[in-house]
Amino acid sequence: MGTGTLHIDLNALVDNWQVLDRQSATETGAVVKADGYGLGAGRVAKALAGAGVRTFFVAAVEEATALRATLGQDPVIYVFSGHMDGDTQTLSDLGAVPLLNSPEQVSRHQARLPDHPFGLQIDTGMNRLGIETYDWSPEMSQDASLVMSHLACADEPDHQGNKDQLKAFLDMTAGLLAPRSLAATGGILLGPEYHFDMTRPGIGLFGGLPFEGAKAVARLDLPVIQTRTVKAGEAVGYAKAFIADKPHTIATVAGGYADGLIRALSGNATLYAGETPCPLIGRVSMDLITVDVTHLDTVPDHLTILGPQQSVDTLADAAGTIGYEILTSLGHRYKRSYS
Repeated sequence: MGTGTLHIDLNALVDNWQVLDRQSATETGAVVKADGYGLGAGRVAKALAGAGVRTFFVAAVEEATALRATLGQDPVIYVFSGHMDGDTQTLSDLGAVPLLNSPEQVSRHQARLPDHPFGLQIDTGMNRLGIETYDWSPEMSQDASLVMSHLACADEPDHQGNKDQLKAFLDMTAGLLAPRSLAATGGILLGPEYHFDMTRPGIGLFGGLPFEGAKAVARLDLPVIQTRTVKAGEAVGYAKAFIADKPHTIATVAGGYADGLIRALSGNATLYAGETPCPLIGRVSMDLITVDVTHLDTVPDHLTILGPQQSVDTLADAAGTIGYEILTSLGHRYKRSYS
């Protein structure tokens, strides 16, 4: 096989949701945007629905289409981008619920789908999506199924921004009858005062920080295509970025930046032969990486870059990025295996 195998542990995914669900006394939904953080929204959502999830969140209405086909009509599907121009028919057909982000979206929804459910997103300090304080009126929430906001610094528990946004959210939603939601994964871990009526974990379900107790969900094994001996003074890969100081055994492995192994991993990442670390040397190219396996007695038929030995966040650290980017960049050439 010339491409890697991405193993997705649905039992670990469900376990992560259950642990986060037990953190609060409220309903726990699930964020499955970006194709289930790169792991397949349909399979991920089906497993979560089987565990009891009844409310899902996606980024755009287009993402709701596959989800509804998989889950049927019962679960609620919220759309973070709200009611965009051109979304009306799809929202109606799917029964998806837009989270309206501006007075313009509120007006559009009232005019085009007056009897269709909706939620509201308000801005409490992130300045990204949401109705601003100066545009907000509590009357907007009449008949809303959810009023939500999003924390900017929840992955830093001691950041003052968390308390500031909590206060802003409390002030803007005081007296509302509609259910409220503020906490994603990081917000859940901040404690009960952030939980309100619904929490909506995302990255924590898939094994990423800031949920340090999360089980690994993704394992990525990459096949070894070829091995060779490189003499002292010889170079490996583009721009001769690695020059051997002594003889090395080099494995050429299927996987590159076209598969989500971003170029910033060049010379920084580690792969594993069982429990034995093997450094990536030279540059990551489009389809291939080169790995030093000199110290192995036997070169295996594959090396592991994500798994029990190395989390998405550890790999992300090697690239100077975050686990979210690693997961959502995983390419479509991998064979996917679900268990």
